[in-house]
Amino acid sequence: MTTIKLLLSLVSIYNWELKQLDINNVFLHGDLKEDVYMVAPTRLTSIPPGKVCKLKKVLYGIKQVNREWFAKLSSFLFSMGYTPSMNDHSLFINSSEESFMYVMI
Repeated sequence: MTTIKLLLSLVSIYNWELKQLDINNVFLHGDLKEDVYMVAPTRLTSIPPGKVCKLKKVLYGIKQVNREWFAKLSSFLFSMGYTPSMNDHSLFINSSEESFMYVMI
């Protein structure tokens, strides 16, 4: 919250442009890098009883979802020239001589 308060203060003082984005299904876009299995839902009749499903993508609610989504987003930001803040790993900075941009996750 300290970083958010600081950024909002800077936006107000310097009259910077501010945009906010909320993506409802963002956690469904992560890729699994480990094997995760789940018991098949009871309504899914095509899987024999006693068998499990191996997940190919993350599902909302599994413990890996936050980590995998953040890894995918941060690797994209790195490829776009952003660097993470040393003090807050949810803040990414991209600056040049003409402009700068902060992305707060």
